[in-house]
Amino acid sequence: MSSEEEMSQTSSASSSSSNLSTSHFIGKKEDIVKAGRVTKLVNGCRDVLVVHHQGQLYAMDVHCYHSGGALQYGDIEEFNGRLCIVCPWHKYKITLAEGESLYQAVDDPTAKPLRTYWRSKGVKQRVHKITEVNGDVYVTLNDSGEAIESDVYQTEKYRRASLKAKPKAKPKT
Repeated sequence: MSSEEEMSQTSSASSSSSNLSTSHFIGKKEDIVKAGRVTKLVNGCRDVLVVHHQGQLYAMDVHCYHSGGALQYGDIEEFNGRLCIVCPWHKYKITLAEGESLYQAVDDPTAKPLRTYWRSKGVKQRVHKITEVNGDVYVTLNDSGEAIESDVYQTEKYRRASLKAKPKAKPKT
């Protein structure tokens, strides 16, 4: 984030008490930077993943829209100039900034060699706004009335299932 963006976000957050009332504290920026990724239950109803990558903070629903995969364990890769998190379960590619799902398309499958290119399926993963104020990181939930596919996994049923499915820590050798 540029210092200009940081100042803009900081001034807009501090000038509006209603903005802070809808923002939810995630943690200290330095702790998030060290961890790289943080998950948090926000407002008692939404599991959010906050990712620090290449100096930027991103926030999105933690469960992949496709099948509920735990995105906090996904790799971050660039596809056609766009940063994506890759779901560890089925390799779905989701843009960090917009929540769009990307796939590789082919115009003519009979042409040799195949010419592929990246296309968007549209926004499938709900992303949330990050605000930083004096080193504290806040998330404002995206409350657009429009249903987004990742909303399906924001229930207690999936929250319990994901806790059971957490990978066990590897023993140190």
